Amino acid sequence: MDPVVHWLMRGGLALLLAAAAIAKLRQPRDFHGVLLAYRLLPSRVVPAFARLLPWVEAGLAVGLLAGLPAAWPVAAALLLAYAAAMAINLGRGRREIDCGCGGAPQPLSGWLVGRNLLLAVAAVGAWLMPPAARPIGTADAMTVLAALLGCALLYAAAHQLLANAPRHRALLEHG
Repeated sequence: MDPVVHWLMRGGLALLLAAAAIAKLRQPRDFHGVLLAYRLLPSRVVPAFARLLPWVEAGLAVGLLAGLPAAWPVAAALLLAYAAAMAINLGRGRREIDCGCGGAPQPLSGWLVGRNLLLAVAAVGAWLMPPAARPIGTADAMTVLAALLGCALLYAAAHQLLANAPRHRALLEHG
């Protein structure tokens, strides 16, 4: 895999995990409530899990940026677990609960499940196809930084649009 593509994947997933970790650490009570709402863990383990998970995400972000090969499959497994938790609750008809992704509250959706599955597949792909042995030049580094900034802005905009969708629907329905 071209090293620029590999760095884009590495940086993008690290940014996503770091943003999610920071959001959970900034509002631990909200995240605790999200975990309870999923109804997948015994309530007695939720407090410890709510404290641990953001640090796992932060550690994975650091591991990806540091180039630790084991960070890729662990990140993929975490994303698959998130997708499964969301899919289970969607199957239960529980769309209204917050995804727990960080940022503005966002109800569960098939799009979020698909996003996590796609990210997990990308993480496995990056793990199985290490970067080619080619030096990274200044132009490559600038391309990676600009692309990561663009992707981060697009992701933030899409996340906010999805978070606002229920309010927009309600306005359209009730005038």
